[in-house]
Amino acid sequence: MIPSGIMKVHRGKMPFSIIIITICVLVFIVVLYAERLSFISSNSIFKFKPCPRKNTKPNKPKSTGDKKVDEEIVNTTWIDDRFEFDSEECNIANGKWVFNQSIKPIYTDITCPYIDRQFSCIKNGRNDSDYQHWEWQPEDCTLPSFNPMLALKKLQGKRLLFVGDSLQRNQWESFICLVEWIIPEKKKSMHRGLVHSVFKAKEYNATIEFYWAPYLVESNTDIKIIGDTKKRIIKVDAIKERATNWTGVDILVFNTYVWWMSGARIKSLWGSFANGQEGYEEFDTPVAYKLALKTWANWVDSTINPNKTRVFFTTMSPTHTRSQDWGNMKDEKCFNETKPVRKKKHWGTGSDKRIMSVVAKVVKKMKVPVTFINITQISEYRIDGHSSVYTENGGKLLSEEERTNPQNADCIHWCLPGVPDTWNQIFLALL
Repeated sequence: MIPSGIMKVHRGKMPFSIIIITICVLVFIVVLYAERLSFISSNSIFKFKPCPRKNTKPNKPKSTGDKKVDEEIVNTTWIDDRFEFDSEECNIANGKWVFNQSIKPIYTDITCPYIDRQFSCIKNGRNDSDYQHWEWQPEDCTLPSFNPMLALKKLQGKRLLFVGDSLQRNQWESFICLVEWIIPEKKKSMHRGLVHSVFKAKEYNATIEFYWAPYLVESNTDIKIIGDTKKRIIKVDAIKERATNWTGVDILVFNTYVWWMSGARIKSLWGSFANGQEGYEEFDTPVAYKLALKTWANWVDSTINPNKTRVFFTTMSPTHTRSQDWGNMKDEKCFNETKPVRKKKHWGTGSDKRIMSVVAKVVKKMKVPVTFINITQISEYRIDGHSSVYTENGGKLLSEEERTNPQNADCIHWCLPGVPDTWNQIFLALL
């Protein structure tokens, strides 16, 4: 029994006033939560930026600098995948020779008075000149043209010395001819010596020099040349007598290759030459080359201050004495060749990969940085650029009759102007 006066509560039913109050509270909570969410959003905690797709334009920002942004976008790599030359990024050897009739050499073997007759092909009677109109185009980057004014500015107050064999002299003469024409006659001079030659650009207080050292190390044939290669002996541990002339130089460019290719084995000697041929040992060419190059490397590491002197090494210049390498079965060497080899990555027997491997391994262990002027692969294609029969032999130009014999062709050295100009184009870009 329920006592009287006490209200009976009906289960399952809620008064209308309570329902209204509950609804109002819920609405208030929803509104408050929405405001909070808006506040959080406005403070960028959940702001995200979409990742731009590769090779696509990002959304143009709304700003007063829209025009400038557009200009920057136009200059990016999705327009042209080749970039400006960067020695650490660009693989020079990966590319092709492109014929361009509009390209004209900035000198000739007539206008430049410093070219040896050995390299003066046009002056010596070569009639075709197409070999002068090929330009090297790397696939990954743009190789800048040779700028003689820039070259001389980089050399201002400096000594540049090329050290090596006759192919290094080929490159040295090319470099001089590329810059000398902008120097007034009275402000330049040339002194040629048997071993050491010096070109002076007086108004720039600069010298461009060449030092004859075909093996870099000493031998019994580098000064008084011995024609019989079997009698040549290389002193693989001696370099100081020659190298005393290489100190105090700002830029050194070395090479050594072709003189080592005189046979499968090289007579090598330690100590004095006083005993004549006694005491020498015969080594396979790569072994003797490695011994000599280590001697050179030790001299560089112990003598050169890399803060004052930059060191370069020109890789081997290929010879083209075996025409079968590029499909000419007539055994005519490079005789009458007028176009480059078109086969990608052509590599002939005139470039010894064993020697290339030796150079790479020795230089890798050196303390002083050495920059390679990588000319080998690009020159491998250029069977058309050699002096061929438009050269001299024994100090005399080949006669008309001698020029008809392919075996008289010089397929080692290069016509100037010609391929060595591209070597120097690469060299200047590396500077």
